[in-house]
Amino acid sequence: MKSIFLISIFTLLLVGNINNTNASQDELDMQLSDLKNYQVNSPKMLSAGLPTQKHFETLKKMGVTKVIDLIPGDRSEEVNLMKELGLSYHNIQVEWENPTIENFNEYVSFMDKYNITEGKTLTHCRLNWRGATFTYLYRVTQLNEPEELAKQDMLEIWQPNETWQAFIDEVIAK
Repeated sequence: MKSIFLISIFTLLLVGNINNTNASQDELDMQLSDLKNYQVNSPKMLSAGLPTQKHFETLKKMGVTKVIDLIPGDRSEEVNLMKELGLSYHNIQVEWENPTIENFNEYVSFMDKYNITEGKTLTHCRLNWRGATFTYLYRVTQLNEPEELAKQDMLEIWQPNETWQAFIDEVIAK
């Protein structure tokens, strides 16, 4: 009788912890509800528009350990924030009107380096248009994911303009 009672208590505690874990995940997801064009691309890859400090803190709680920023210009403020949060950070200066194969090759290099380590990688830019394109291309060309699936994720974020479609075609052709 005593063991049945203990098993019942243990089961209740376990179920309570599972529910708390789900509630915690739901709470974290809620904290990202205003993050522009946030998307989970794979278990180890996320993409988004420009996160705030609170978003970065939440993403870190969710397992993000590495950040690739595709915004050109002075990124020193974000560099300092990443140091403060203890996140690995790399900036690739992707000019909106001129994305290059070199930009994508640099992205692949860092993604390959990051994918062999623990944690998740966040790719971001201002609106997640660059990010969605780079993650789509990485998934197709490097992870050999079905193009339809990866493209569907990208198209949920944006429809590439002529410049970006030409860039996509060039990367896929290589």
